[in-house]
Amino acid sequence: MKAIIYIVASVLIFTSCSSKKEEVKKGEPAPTDIVSLTPEQLQHAGIVVGQTEQKHISSTIKVNGQIDVPPQNLVSVSFPLGGYLKSTSLLPGMQVRKGEPIAVIEDQQFIQIQREYLSAKARQSYLEHEYNRQKDLNSSKASSDKVFQQAEAEYKDNQVTIKALAEKLRLIGINPDRLTENNISRSVNMVAPITGFVSKVNVNVGKYVNPTDVLFEIVNPEDIHLRLAIFEKDVAQLAIGQKVVAWSANNPNKKYDCEVILIGRDVAADRSIDVHCHFKQFDKALVPGMYMAAEVELANTQSLAVPDEAIVRYDNKTYVFVPAGDRQFRMVQVQTGASEAGYTAINWSEPSATTKVVVKNAYTLLMQMKNTDAGE
Repeated sequence: MKAIIYIVASVLIFTSCSSKKEEVKKGEPAPTDIVSLTPEQLQHAGIVVGQTEQKHISSTIKVNGQIDVPPQNLVSVSFPLGGYLKSTSLLPGMQVRKGEPIAVIEDQQFIQIQREYLSAKARQSYLEHEYNRQKDLNSSKASSDKVFQQAEAEYKDNQVTIKALAEKLRLIGINPDRLTENNISRSVNMVAPITGFVSKVNVNVGKYVNPTDVLFEIVNPEDIHLRLAIFEKDVAQLAIGQKVVAWSANNPNKKYDCEVILIGRDVAADRSIDVHCHFKQFDKALVPGMYMAAEVELANTQSLAVPDEAIVRYDNKTYVFVPAGDRQFRMVQVQTGASEAGYTAINWSEPSATTKVVVKNAYTLLMQMKNTDAGE
């Protein structure tokens, strides 16, 4: 009797253990990256499966820079002989035209130069007659060669003096052809060398200015350009003519279209290279020295791409869903790249043969997957 009871108990224990093992096997959790839908769920979810594509998608980088002007469009105005500033009405920001008087300079040396020029010009007539007379006398041996040579030297030396003083007068803005003893002046007008606007005024009325002093700075803004600092790792993707969109910090909503016109060859200490861009339309609100932000369109590259709707984001990561059987879809993590025209470049570890992805209502699958996980 005891033996029979022992045998029955052993059978019951073995059967119970086997049942538990089967229950555990049947209750194993499904893979966490797979979502399954019922026929009804699939019908109402509106899931659309499409193909991945190879597309040319341009990427962009955001950089900083400032407005600059070429050297020929930025003029530092000085007065070559120095003098006292008698008057000026210039203020920073004022518009000036080429040849327009911008200041009056006076000094006693101006009077001296005019006097020397008129004296040399008046003496030239006498020296010319003396030179011709000595030339005739020397040809007939009525005068010595020394006297003739002295007359010739004085005549030619005075010619040089007249031409030098005439250029000196032109340098300070006096026309020597119109100068007479009746219009000698102690003051002269400074005129604008270019058309543009005044960017700096470095002098005040009554101050003596030296020839090396910069009185004013005038900028011609019609040829301003944008100078950007591009890191050397990105320069290889740039080319002349590429598009750039720029904006100022004061008005970020106003965009300015530019294009690359020059790529520098010198690398700065911060490993950046200057890239110069031309504004397609001139705007008076843009002034040299103004800081700008810009977005540079890099060269197009062919990449594997999917529609933007195919990409879902969860827990700071990006995924797509690929078909994994009858009414089943697998969530695959991807690295996203540039986006353009409704498509985004992706990089994933899937085999190249895997080309089908869910291109519409992918978020419905994500919600179904997470709701199922929460229910379990």
